[in-house]
Amino acid sequence: QVQLVESGGGLVQVGGSLRLSCVASGSIFNSNTMGWYRQAPGKQRELVASISRGGITNYADSMGGRFTISRDNAKRTVYLQMDSLKPEDTAVYYCHALGWNPATRTYDYWGQGTQVTVSS
Repeated sequence: QVQLVESGGGLVQVGGSLRLSCVASGSIFNSNTMGWYRQAPGKQRELVASISRGGITNYADSMGGRFTISRDNAKRTVYLQMDSLKPEDTAVYYCHALGWNPATRTYDYWGQGTQVTVSS
């Protein structure tokens, strides 16, 4: 059974930093592209960043170079370092794994989400 468990969210002031972690269990991770998405209230879920098995990264333009995604395959963990946080970064952040999910018949696995709140 595949499971993605996020941690590291919380309340931070403008300009601060947070590091999110996502640990994967089950038959996924080392051969899969992993990513982080976020969803703010009243908005659609959007891609923040992704990283391939080999470490090739992709970032949404709107992140402005403030976020860094990385992975540790030995620990089955993907990270999102978030710096210079802004109030508009407030959202629930979700870990994502790209792979066939027979339960949903999609190529998506999702974590439960972790709340990030940036106060001004």
